[in-house]
Amino acid sequence: MLKSNQTPKTIHEALRWASSFLEEAGGEATAAEWLLLHHLNINRTKMFMMFQDPIDSGVWEAFKKDVLTHSNGVPVQHLMGYQEFYGRRFQVNGDVLIPRPETEELIEHVIHLKQTLWGNTCVDVLDVGAGSGAIGVTLALECAEMKVEAVDISKEALEVAKLNAETLDAGVAFFESDLLSAPIQMEKRFDIIVSNPPYIPLGEHDELAVHVREHEPHLALFGGEDGYELYRRLTTELPKVMKEKGLIAFEVGAGQGETVRLMLETAFPNAETEVKLDINGKDRMVFAYGKMY
Repeated sequence: MLKSNQTPKTIHEALRWASSFLEEAGGEATAAEWLLLHHLNINRTKMFMMFQDPIDSGVWEAFKKDVLTHSNGVPVQHLMGYQEFYGRRFQVNGDVLIPRPETEELIEHVIHLKQTLWGNTCVDVLDVGAGSGAIGVTLALECAEMKVEAVDISKEALEVAKLNAETLDAGVAFFESDLLSAPIQMEKRFDIIVSNPPYIPLGEHDELAVHVREHEPHLALFGGEDGYELYRRLTTELPKVMKEKGLIAFEVGAGQGETVRLMLETAFPNAETEVKLDINGKDRMVFAYGKMY
C-alpha cells in the first residue's frame, strides 16, 4: 500500500490509500471519499471519470492532512465545514450537532401530516432545539405555508443556524430559549412543534464514538440520566403553547419510542399518538396530532 510519505500518481490511488488507511485505523472508508470530493470540489460521477487523472500535489497534501486528522477522531464534517442535509449544504462546527440522515425522515412525515391536517392553509411552526437550523430551515424551504420559528438554549448554535438560514434564503425567526420558556413567556401558540432534543443517557458517554464524544456539543447529545429528561420537560410545557388542533413531532433514540408516545398521550389524551419506524426499522419518530384538547 502507498505510504503517507509517498505521492500517489492518480486520484484513484489517493482514494485507495485513504480508504485503506482509515479502515486500518478503525474508521470509515467512506470518509475518504467525502474528503476527496471536498478537496477536488467535484461530484461523485465526475470523480469516477477522473480516476486515472494525476492528482495535484497541493490537493494531495491538503487531503492527506485531513485524512490523518480524521483518523484521530475529528469529524469529517468539521474538517469540511458542512454537512449535506435534504439536498442542501448546512455549515456546521463544534457548537452544533451534525445533522443526521434519519432526521430527513422526520421532516418528510411532518410535511405529509401538515398537508393531511391543514391542506394548503398556512400554519405556525416551532423548531425546539434549532442546532444548525437543519429542521427549521428545511421545513421553511420545503413548505411555503409554514411560518417557522426556532429556539435554542445555545447562543453559539443560534449563530450557526442564523447563518445557514441567511445563506439558504430561508425566512426563519430565531430566539434564545431554554426549551419552551421564551414562547410561553411571549404567550405564543403553534400549530406544529417539532424537536430533535438530546436523548442519549449520561451513562452511555464512554460508549459513543470518539468523533461524537469529543467533538459534538454535549448540550445537544445527553438527555439526563435516563435520556428522557428533555421529553419530560417538553411534554409538561407543550400544553401551554399548542393550539387546539396541532401536530407534535419528536425524533427519539432507538428503543425510546413507546415511552415518549405514552408521555404525549398523557399530556394530550384527545390526540392521536403514533410511533413510526425509520428506514432501518428502528423506532425513531413519535407523533401526536389532531385535536389536542
